[in-house]
Amino acid sequence: MAFSLLLIFVLAFPVSAVLNVGDEVPNYVRSQITGIDLHGQDLSKSSIAGATARDANLSDVDLHGTVVTLADLKGSNLNGINLTDTLSDRVNFQKTDLRNAVLVNMIASGSSFAGAKIEGADFSYSVLDSDDQRNLCKIAEGTNPVTGVKTSDSLECSDGGSSGYKPPMPGN
Repeated sequence: MAFSLLLIFVLAFPVSAVLNVGDEVPNYVRSQITGIDLHGQDLSKSSIAGATARDANLSDVDLHGTVVTLADLKGSNLNGINLTDTLSDRVNFQKTDLRNAVLVNMIASGSSFAGAKIEGADFSYSVLDSDDQRNLCKIAEGTNPVTGVKTSDSLECSDGGSSGYKPPMPGN
């Protein structure tokens, strides 16, 4: 009898799920999210590995600590995004808007940044392929509004942009 009353109570008063601090965050692994608008959301420690998110609005999204491996973000708005401490290897960043992005300590080996806008982006301590670093140095301008670091300094651009890339070490 008590079980029947409990069952009636549960069915009569449905419980709605609320995402609180510390709860599980959305997972977009291998999702087709082209054109999605996630502007301003906190997706820290989530994953968009293998996702296709072309022409998406991820501006001002907090993705720090995420896994973005093998994602296709071509043409997406990533203005002001936080990709600190992300594993972003083999990601298609072609023609993305990375202005004012924080990409500190990001691993982006094998990724492509061709045609990306990077004014004000902070790449401090990030691991990039030397060709990407060299090409990004050619267009590096501005200062990140959050960290105060010049884009060219964060990429360790030299005058000619022809030297090999070596990520800066903390404390140097």
